[in-house]
Amino acid sequence: MVYRYSRWDGTQQVMPFDADSIMEAIAEDVLAHGDVRRALEKLMQQGHKFQSGERMPGLRDLIDRLKQQRQDTLRRNNMDGVIKDIQQRLDKIKDTERAGINRRVEEGRQSLDDGRQTRDDGEQGQQTAQQEHQGEQQQDAADPEQQRMMQKMLEKMAERRKEQLEQLPRDIGGQIKGLREYDFMEPDARQQFQELLDMLQQQMMQNNVSGMQKGMQQIQQDPKAMEEMREMMRDLNQLMRDRQEGRPNEQSRFNDFMQKHGHNFPPGIENMDQLMEHIQKQMQYVENMLNSMSPQQRAELEEAMMQVMQDPGLQAEMNELAMHLSQMLPPQPGRQYRFSGDADESMSMAQAMSVMEQLDQMEQLERELNAARRGDPNLDNIDADEVEQLLGPDARQALEQLRELAQQLEDAGYLEWDGSQMQLTPRAVRKVGQKALHDIFGMLKKDAFGKHAISVKGRGGERTYDSKPYEFGDPFYLDLNTTLGNAMLREGTSDERRPRTPRPHAPGHTRDEGLHDLVVQLKPEDFQVYSTEYMTQSSTCLLIDMSRSMLLRGCFLAAKKVALALNHLIRSQFPKDDLYIIGFSGYARELKPEMLPQLDWSEYQYGTNLQHALMLSRQLLGRRKSPNKQIIVITDGEPTAHLEDGEVFFNYPPTLRTIQETMREVVRCTRDQITINTFMLERSYYMADFVEQMTKVNKGRAFYATPEALGEYILVDYVSSKRKKIK
Repeated sequence: MVYRYSRWDGTQQVMPFDADSIMEAIAEDVLAHGDVRRALEKLMQQGHKFQSGERMPGLRDLIDRLKQQRQDTLRRNNMDGVIKDIQQRLDKIKDTERAGINRRVEEGRQSLDDGRQTRDDGEQGQQTAQQEHQGEQQQDAADPEQQRMMQKMLEKMAERRKEQLEQLPRDIGGQIKGLREYDFMEPDARQQFQELLDMLQQQMMQNNVSGMQKGMQQIQQDPKAMEEMREMMRDLNQLMRDRQEGRPNEQSRFNDFMQKHGHNFPPGIENMDQLMEHIQKQMQYVENMLNSMSPQQRAELEEAMMQVMQDPGLQAEMNELAMHLSQMLPPQPGRQYRFSGDADESMSMAQAMSVMEQLDQMEQLERELNAARRGDPNLDNIDADEVEQLLGPDARQALEQLRELAQQLEDAGYLEWDGSQMQLTPRAVRKVGQKALHDIFGMLKKDAFGKHAISVKGRGGERTYDSKPYEFGDPFYLDLNTTLGNAMLREGTSDERRPRTPRPHAPGHTRDEGLHDLVVQLKPEDFQVYSTEYMTQSSTCLLIDMSRSMLLRGCFLAAKKVALALNHLIRSQFPKDDLYIIGFSGYARELKPEMLPQLDWSEYQYGTNLQHALMLSRQLLGRRKSPNKQIIVITDGEPTAHLEDGEVFFNYPPTLRTIQETMREVVRCTRDQITINTFMLERSYYMADFVEQMTKVNKGRAFYATPEALGEYILVDYVSSKRKKIK
């Protein structure tokens, strides 16, 4: 493996959870179900809170956040605001028209007053005018009268226009229809109304076809935009007709269409099917918006749409497109969203369509996340950019962390692939065993279990914290403090009885200061040495009942944890010991520690063939020269099967023959000086009677334990049996 190091620049992503933490997080599920993939999927689904306090979000957390985001969107918005926005625009148009009318009337009055003042000044300065100009003066006199008549006509026209504006219907559809027939006096108001019509028409076409790729400013600044939309509709319908007629070279014609009109569509559309799905989705957004409005507001908007789409050719193109889509694609059910935002808050159609598109993206993302949570762990199909857009950058980071879980474990040497099967490596098995050991000992309480005296033969020693007077042959683990204390107590505390010797001068002191050290004289009886515990070397066979009753009662998980923990304990603390793990049901067979985590349902059988398990244990222990040999049996029921001529004989309730054959094997183990300790997870009468017979013959011990305390019993007993203090 090659590692490359570079300066941190803030862009590198650092995984907050290392492979060891992830392995510990899935260990319990791996033991419970024997499936690494399933354990990883559960971790992806539910997330995990690590001991450090950090929490890794799972798919369920992302789904919950997505649902909350959708609820927030519904609470913030209200589709009835679309009507409010159009009404505000219409009110502005009417106010502009009224202001223009009033201005023109006022300008006429001002012009009339200015003309009257000019004539008065002229009469005073022209008293001696010539007679030949009399006709012109009469004509000038007629002009003021004409101006007064025109002003009256203007004022009457203004009143009629104001009355027309006041008499417009209250609904926006009626207002649009009335303003279409209205003769504007104010050019600015006429221009605003035309821009409103163009905008609504353009938005409806874009909403239904292109997904609003053109901005509103471009629409208003480019007078050719509507004509381009009409041309696009004609070309699109021609593509639809060509497909229905089965004309060849569809992809070529599609490419020509996208080259000409592709700027109206989002990127990623590569064929005719994707184009039709996109258009259908855009039309669905419009329908969902209408469905989410109150009935009155919906009727108003539909009427407004009808009034806006007055172009017969464009309306025909829209109707033809809808017909083609209904024939070529299955209909999609409409959605109704329950918005609860302020209805008085205005919202443009562009904003409304953006909200509908966002809600649709949320639902699509939720379906993808739910599919992954239900068992499809392929998170590559989920768009990380969309997750970030909807839920933020932290959600994207969580998704990328989930994607990299398996790869992170594989890079750390915990996972490997056998074809399409994901398996634990030996390193991962050791990690699982280490966690099992830590969990078991972590639950121990002081004096929770008694010590069990056994006869052991010591080999090797380990120092304790207790000390004793030295005896010949003891390991010389000198307790220096106690030894010196014994000598000083023996000699007394009088200074004159303690000879002193000069000590080399320390820095900062002169030799003349006469610093001295005390001299303590030791005698053999002063020596104190630490006591030792002799560590016994032992060979152990752990027999695990794998019958179906163990599985159904939830006992086998505890037995697997004990086996892995005991294996890790021996490998790390008692490397000279031997451990064999044997699983038995109908037959008995040796299990390697790395096999235990991934045992599944297919491994369990009917029957409890303890006889075969004891036989196999005796054969394995017979190969070892260890002075201490023991068998640990974990079972929840009495023997119900035995071997006859190599074949399994099973019967429940157990027959006398099965009990006898099993006891014969107990006798053989006893003869080979193999101790049998039984940990029973069931207190049935037959089980208690059989174990009592077995302990009488073998002189071993029997324990009644629950699955929760099984590991504590076995591990504490094993460690206690390993040590014998030598005084």
